[in-house]
Amino acid sequence: MALNQALSGINAAQSDLNVIANNIANAGTVGFKGSTAQFADIFAVTGLNLSATAIGSGAELTKVAQQFTQGDIETTSNSLDLAISGDGFFTINNGSGPQYTRDGAFHQDPNGTVVTADGSNLQVYPPNGAGGFDTSTLTNLQLNTAQSSATATSTITMSANLPASAALPADAPFNPSDSQSYTNATPLTIYDSQGGSHQATVYYVKTGNNTWNANLYVDGQSAGSQAVTFNSSGVMATPAGGNLVFTPVQPTNGATFPATMTVNLANTTQFGTAFSAGPTTQNGFQAGTLSNVDIGPDGVVTAYYSNFQSSQIGQVAMANFADPQGLSQLGNTTWAATGASGNAIMGTAGTGTFGSTNIQSGALETSNTSDTTAQLVDMIQAQQDYEANSQMLSTSDSLAQTLIQAVNH
Repeated sequence: MALNQALSGINAAQSDLNVIANNIANAGTVGFKGSTAQFADIFAVTGLNLSATAIGSGAELTKVAQQFTQGDIETTSNSLDLAISGDGFFTINNGSGPQYTRDGAFHQDPNGTVVTADGSNLQVYPPNGAGGFDTSTLTNLQLNTAQSSATATSTITMSANLPASAALPADAPFNPSDSQSYTNATPLTIYDSQGGSHQATVYYVKTGNNTWNANLYVDGQSAGSQAVTFNSSGVMATPAGGNLVFTPVQPTNGATFPATMTVNLANTTQFGTAFSAGPTTQNGFQAGTLSNVDIGPDGVVTAYYSNFQSSQIGQVAMANFADPQGLSQLGNTTWAATGASGNAIMGTAGTGTFGSTNIQSGALETSNTSDTTAQLVDMIQAQQDYEANSQMLSTSDSLAQTLIQAVNH
């Protein structure tokens, strides 16, 4: 019986060494989680349950327990590299259903989809159109469709000081090509529905004390003329709110302007000082291509475009489980849910059950076995266990040989 007991001990020690060897082999694997071998004694109770005199039958491997402790976080230069600080897993999908990983080494494939090294798609919650995200559905994170379309200018906001002491223009009527027919002018660039740029100019023509006309021209064509008046303190009196409505001539390149274009002059004054043009803004812009992606601690993916616009295109979906030990290992540092682990508990970093979890962009979580010192100590212990059981096996064999020789004599 001692031979079987020693053999079971050797097998147990060998299993322990195998687990430790796997931990050390994956010391450099991003997102890897080490395991420990757990053992139990084998005890054969006699038919009469005389356990006080029964001897154990050795040891057996009962479980290879996964250790989901936090690995170190190292920074990288890739904004699509993601590291989880805290509990949870990234959700990925390779077409056969959701899987889960701590390996955040993502990249963009030729189709613009953000994927893992083996091609599984990173799952995010899509925008819901109301400034948030639809947490009822998951989708692939796509970057090639993250483009910023052109927007036609519909509102212009301008400010200036029109000189109260200015004389009436020498020439009349107003003609944009005759600088003697207007008092001052402010040029700016606006955009049509296809993102094409156009030159616009607001010409100010003094018509009397405290009264002016504002004339908007786009590409040299008139969009109309509107009256502006000031009170005795130099503050704009009309129109109310400072909004002037113009009707631009539509471009001939197939693009369009809005039917009306509003120029807001609410911050324009008429003081005794010289003319001065203040800040000018407009709400149109050209089409833009993706230039950069930023992923915040809450997993919100923000795309930045060449036209200086930005948009939120998704939020990284987080998953956790009632019993992560019950997850099934699939390789490539991925896991699948099982009946033992329970269904995935979904959410987003920084909220709910993931309140203490955050995502770091431009970083990766290293293997939690990257510090091999503890693994080497465990290896020495397992090696000693193996050698002790081997010695027990040798001793049992020697005793058996002695007994056989005694019987033969």
